[in-house]
Amino acid sequence: MLATAGAFTFSLPRATSRVLCPLRPARAFREPPGRARTFAFGVVLPLAAQLTQRQRQRRAHSTAMASGTAGTSTVPSLDPARVALLKGHGVTLQAIEPMGAKVAGLDLKGPEPPAAVLEALQAEMANRGFLVVSGQGVLSGDEQVKASELWGGRQIHSTHGMHPKAPNKHIFRLSNDPQVGINGVGPQWHNDGSFEVGVFSHVGYHIVRVPENTGNTLFCHQGAAYDALPRETQEFWSRLVSVNATSGVLHPMAHDHPINGRRSVYLHLGMTGGVLEKVGEDEFRLLEEEELTKLFHSYNDLLNNGLPENGGNYAVSYQYQEGDCIFIDNLALAHKASPQAHNPDIKEQGLRILHRTTVKAMKPFMPGFNLPATATRELLTAAQDTSNGKGVFVAGGLGFRWDESIRMQN
Repeated sequence: MLATAGAFTFSLPRATSRVLCPLRPARAFREPPGRARTFAFGVVLPLAAQLTQRQRQRRAHSTAMASGTAGTSTVPSLDPARVALLKGHGVTLQAIEPMGAKVAGLDLKGPEPPAAVLEALQAEMANRGFLVVSGQGVLSGDEQVKASELWGGRQIHSTHGMHPKAPNKHIFRLSNDPQVGINGVGPQWHNDGSFEVGVFSHVGYHIVRVPENTGNTLFCHQGAAYDALPRETQEFWSRLVSVNATSGVLHPMAHDHPINGRRSVYLHLGMTGGVLEKVGEDEFRLLEEEELTKLFHSYNDLLNNGLPENGGNYAVSYQYQEGDCIFIDNLALAHKASPQAHNPDIKEQGLRILHRTTVKAMKPFMPGFNLPATATRELLTAAQDTSNGKGVFVAGGLGFRWDESIRMQN
């Protein structure tokens, strides 16, 4: 039979899984607007021997999402000592419920704030997820780049396609009008830069034009989301590593945040080709199609359940105000665009223009378990053997399609 991954079509023998292996390491990656992203893939892996009884037990355990009461989920309050320090420099913080904080007294167009101010704000960003610096007017492209480089790796890391109306090459210009900006990006939960070994440390969103109707961005606190999981599920997810569909880069599904050490979840729902599970000292298997589908739905439900309208307290749908500039900690916070954000009916929705900037990682986001940064042919071959030839890895484009009924675009 035939299967398609991105721009590639390849033959699959009957009764053989859809797993392909990268033929070369991850390369530098760019996001041309409106085109599927692809990666060179090749050999289809053969079926392995029948599962042993031990492997069957592992699979049954890993696919069972734990029942029972979820854990306590909390987003930390603002730290009084940091609030006092900032106030001494003329900067005030006000908590947004259930997460995030508003910043006043910070001029993004002015001189760089003192190091103590930046350190305190970055720590609150790691704890609360995001900061809103309001009343800035419209920042120029250069001003937004300068403001973004206050955080994380302190250097812009741009991988996106450039819209003709973007003010400079580092601004990813988004709009519900394709003539004005790139449309339809990010409808499912994700973290930016998941195709990189060093996932972006921080991301900036500056609203240039607020639509007459809502055009929100949804944010979810991934530390609080981890806490909401039953212990058995936490343990299972802590054994999982995602494989990026376009680059083969490996990232842990549960990790300790690089700034505050908080245990957090992580998964890109629109660019993951497969998931590895650690099942032995140096042994991994690829999850099967049914397992992947269940896992992705569980992750999506977990993050959606954090919204107040769903009874949660660790996600928010943020409605932009004129002059807002939002900075997020990209390893503390997942995000997605609301359906209205890219509604092309300008008469109904109004024009929306958002400028995004991405900041270099503070350090590589490694998968752990002594795994390499990028999947090798040998690793995926061995993982496929362990999964009895039934593991799934879909190469290129959007990766594994866990729900054919919903829109996906990166």
